[in-house]
Amino acid sequence: MSLQMIRTGFAAFMFLAGASPVVATDTPALPDFVANAMAQASPEAMAEYRRKLKEWEEAQAPFEAYWDSIAEKRRGRNAKRRAGQQITLDDYVLTQPPVYTGPKRPIDPSAPERPPRKSIPMVPDLIQAAVEHFQFSPQMPANEIDFKRAYARVAAAAGLTKEQAVRVYSFETGGNGNYDMQSGYRGPGTRPISTAIGYNQLLTTNSVELMAEQGDALLKALRDKAAALSGLPRKAMEEKIAVMKKMVAFARSVPDTWSDHEKLANTEKGWALHAMVLDIDVGPHLQTHKLLTSVIFARAKGHTRPLTAAELEMMNLTGDGTGLDMVTMPQAMREQVPTSNFFQRGGYERNPVASRNNTVAKLLAITNERMDVNSAKPGAQELAAAF
Repeated sequence: MSLQMIRTGFAAFMFLAGASPVVATDTPALPDFVANAMAQASPEAMAEYRRKLKEWEEAQAPFEAYWDSIAEKRRGRNAKRRAGQQITLDDYVLTQPPVYTGPKRPIDPSAPERPPRKSIPMVPDLIQAAVEHFQFSPQMPANEIDFKRAYARVAAAAGLTKEQAVRVYSFETGGNGNYDMQSGYRGPGTRPISTAIGYNQLLTTNSVELMAEQGDALLKALRDKAAALSGLPRKAMEEKIAVMKKMVAFARSVPDTWSDHEKLANTEKGWALHAMVLDIDVGPHLQTHKLLTSVIFARAKGHTRPLTAAELEMMNLTGDGTGLDMVTMPQAMREQVPTSNFFQRGGYERNPVASRNNTVAKLLAITNERMDVNSAKPGAQELAAAF
């Protein structure tokens, strides 16, 4: 039983405790470890917890009000866009978020211990999942430059410019990332901080979503490549196509929403799809489509001017709809609108770059600055040469 199910059951139990005796007696008993935790919390400890919780809730009030206003303004902007109305400064919150100096949220002494957080799958885990669930291991490049050349060919053919590809790569990887670079992993003894992998740092959910939405294009690219091969190489490509068909079907087995794709991505079978980011034939297409979907989205919304690499990164960072909000904003407004308008509270507080560079203009400026510096590093220079 998951912790969420236990919590849901516990909440239902507390609600039903005030109901009729007949209904209450029908309620299943709490799991032993939940009941034990509740029994071990003394009345004094619970009273102290409730006092501290009230203090914490009171301290949170101005923050809740601020982020509620952010959400309300966002809904208003979306409604105006749907109606074809112009967005003005009044459609944004123009004050910066309050700085929290209050107490930490107290720990409920009656709450059961949370199970340890699941470890983030690493590259070997992804490959193993592909072998176990699809009897396939992604085809790794002979060396890094081979992958860069494959990526450059695919990106250029799709219409991405060298500047866009290289500068986004330099920002996402620090200018020296390899095709199998995983966010936060720096060798033995370290652990990744997310499932983000590769030149454009795709997450497991990105891979599942791209296979669901771009599956036909991915399969066509592989078939076109197979048509130019013969003998054993062609047979190997046909086997890869058969595997990709199964992966695309799996990705499309749920509704086309981020939350549904995320559920698949958090399974071992979903990890197997993410392993294809490493494949010399499939990986460059997944990396390219991650950026290309943002370019296509902007064009579909009437933004015909080519996106700068920094603007493309904003869409990559915050999502296409939110990112386009920043991209289409006049410079004068960029100087005044806080970056908090484009984040949820938790995401904003976990993103020191966005919170320190707290207007749209400042965020774009620091992004460009980092791209400038990192584009001079060997990995970025190597990718530029591949174009």
